[in-house]
Amino acid sequence: QVQLVESGGGLVQPGESLTLSCVASGRIFSIYAMGWYRQAPGKQRELVAVITSDEITNYADSVKGRFAISRDDTQNTVYLQMNSLKPEDTAVYYCHTYGTVVPDSETDAPIYDMRYWGKGTLVTVSS
Repeated sequence: QVQLVESGGGLVQPGESLTLSCVASGRIFSIYAMGWYRQAPGKQRELVAVITSDEITNYADSVKGRFAISRDDTQNTVYLQMNSLKPEDTAVYYCHTYGTVVPDSETDAPIYDMRYWGKGTLVTVSS
């Protein structure tokens, strides 16, 4: 059973920084893409940033130049460094993986393109 656990959320003032972490635990062969989504109150969940196993990144226009995504494949961990935070960055931030390859529970044969979500961590930017 694969689980994604986020950490690092909290309350900060505008202009400050936070770093989010997400650890994928369980039996995993590989993860193609790891990313962060966010959902603000009353809004749809939106992509914040994603990084592939060959280090290709993609960011939402609203966070380009302020946020940086990185990953550590030895720890199955993805990070989101958030700088110059704004009140409009306030949201629950969710970790997501896709293209995850995991072993079948009975045969250990690889199962491809599994997708997982974490439960989220709240980021509040307010003065």
